[in-house]
Amino acid sequence: MASGTRTWSAATEAALYGPGGFYRRPEGPAGHFRTSVHASALYAGAVAELLRRVDEALGHPAELAFTDVGAGRGELLTGVLGQLPADVAARVRPYAVERADRPAGLDARITWVGDIPDGTEGLLFANEWLDNVPVDVAETDAEGVARQVLVQEDGEELLGEPVAGEDAAWLARWWPVEGAPPGTRAEVGRPRDAAWARAVGSLRAGLAVAVDYAHERAGRPPFGTLAGFREGREVRPVPDGSCDITAHVAMDACARPGSTVLTQREALRALGVDGGRPPLSLASADPAAYVRALGRAGEAAELTSPGGLGAFGWLVHPVGEACRGLLPEAPERASDGAPDRPGPEG
Repeated sequence: MASGTRTWSAATEAALYGPGGFYRRPEGPAGHFRTSVHASALYAGAVAELLRRVDEALGHPAELAFTDVGAGRGELLTGVLGQLPADVAARVRPYAVERADRPAGLDARITWVGDIPDGTEGLLFANEWLDNVPVDVAETDAEGVARQVLVQEDGEELLGEPVAGEDAAWLARWWPVEGAPPGTRAEVGRPRDAAWARAVGSLRAGLAVAVDYAHERAGRPPFGTLAGFREGREVRPVPDGSCDITAHVAMDACARPGSTVLTQREALRALGVDGGRPPLSLASADPAAYVRALGRAGEAAELTSPGGLGAFGWLVHPVGEACRGLLPEAPERASDGAPDRPGPEG
């Protein structure tokens, strides 16, 4: 390995989570990009509804865990706690899993932890977490050999040794590039598979959900998806802590037996988020209510837009028989890639 270069996974780990790393900065993710959590309180309401369904399926346990993996500054947890029925809220044990420090003023009920707690019973929800689990990058050389991509702190890249061992086996199964034209790229998602298996395995019973922008084997992007984001704009990925470094998720590789993958549009509609306009008759009967309903419809439309947030993937895995069928099975469809991460302006 050339002096001053690292694998993309090592460089990303340091840039995002090391001292002074991007995700340890005071402004948090919301200062740079807009997720579904920030787009509308309807999103937290849908997750609260899913948690309520999990609670019912589990028979209303004395302690119901809600584990938010990659919790940012606790925005989703705060929103969900504010929308739960009182009898459910009284039994919820909320966990924020985040490597940054606990923010000041966070609800005292929320337990702030650096790793996923084991043996919980309830809902584990990971919104845009897997895309920030660092991965290595491979690129084919002039002979079509998949080589590891190395990177300097300024973002300059060079090709290293051929990909070998378990990473080569993962590529062969999930993202074949060997023999492809020079410059064909892939992200080696094996660490994400392991991270998701660990998350699912932490549940004693309940439901695990990962939400991310994703792709499937039939539609892998030929030049990969590695990107940087800063202040609402996509930028060149530079592993110096100045920007987010992210890559779309191979959710079909992460999926375990019994899992299903839905679009966010399908999942949120099943949870009652509908972007339909309110009836015009409401405008004359109750103008203020009509305006409020129109605003909610606009927010719902943004969350479920097929060309935007609605195209995100929801990887759903029930742990135990009780939580099967809480969300619909995925319909048959062709893979059509993944949406871009929206910035603060949507």
